[in-house]
Amino acid sequence: MATQKLRNFVVVAEELNLSRAAPRLFVTQQALSKQLRDIEEAVGVRLFDRSTRSMALTPAGEEFLASVREALAALDAGVAAARSASQRVSGTVHLGFLMGGALELTTPILAEFSARYPDIRLELRETGLDDPSAGLADATSDVAIVRLPLAVPDLDSVPLFVEPLIVALPPRHRLADRTSLTAEDVIDEPLAIGRTTDAVWRRFWTLDDHRGGRPPRVVRETTSPTEELQLVAAGLACTITVVGARRHTPLAGVRYVPLTGLPGSTVAVAWRRGHRSPGVERFVAVAQQVRDRESAIVRAIEAPPA
Repeated sequence: MATQKLRNFVVVAEELNLSRAAPRLFVTQQALSKQLRDIEEAVGVRLFDRSTRSMALTPAGEEFLASVREALAALDAGVAAARSASQRVSGTVHLGFLMGGALELTTPILAEFSARYPDIRLELRETGLDDPSAGLADATSDVAIVRLPLAVPDLDSVPLFVEPLIVALPPRHRLADRTSLTAEDVIDEPLAIGRTTDAVWRRFWTLDDHRGGRPPRVVRETTSPTEELQLVAAGLACTITVVGARRHTPLAGVRYVPLTGLPGSTVAVAWRRGHRSPGVERFVAVAQQVRDRESAIVRAIEAPPA
């Protein structure tokens, strides 16, 4: 018996009226009546008691209906499972990130991705400030959580949030008691900056676009935000960082003052153009969905520092 005939049988059993069942199934009453006779002939018993005025399932019809529903449900589940298997993605995705990653969004993104795609192995790799591309520049990462801008060519990205900038100052610095600072206030201060060859990234964090051609007074190169803050605490430099540094890398004595009038630091999920594998595609999609779902977290991250 064709499965469509069985599905039609279920509809007739529910309606117990050919004139109502036929429109639901987009067939004529005559064709539907013939299908029922074919099924009864194949089963070898009468499934309906029919008269000119009424229609009812026989006891055999009741039993057959229950079995048909179970069989169709199993068939539908099998089809769904087969389709799901054909779309299942496996393999390994190498995820690079800088210290802090996507801040408070990191955990929900990783948890959601692992729950949704258990067959994809997610390999995590944290990089230092010497590689702000988090492995994209040398292709050791398939996808990365980075801070823009970067000098990496052919880079595609999806922003997650924009974090306000802040200046980390030594505790007895002349600007430490200010409630806010501008680029003009700090461009002549000695700065600590990540040791990297990425000129675009370096230009952003040394405020070069706001210097009017003046080079930084002193630049002390580091490989991590922790090193930067140790230099600040020792009174050897200041550093341009983000408001999240107060939460994630606190250091006794370091004073943080909001930096106003400048665009913030954009945290994004990024990948090399032409290298968006199925696993990367799914990771990017999950990151976007979690970003949109966790709007309260995003608002808290993007809030101006007090």
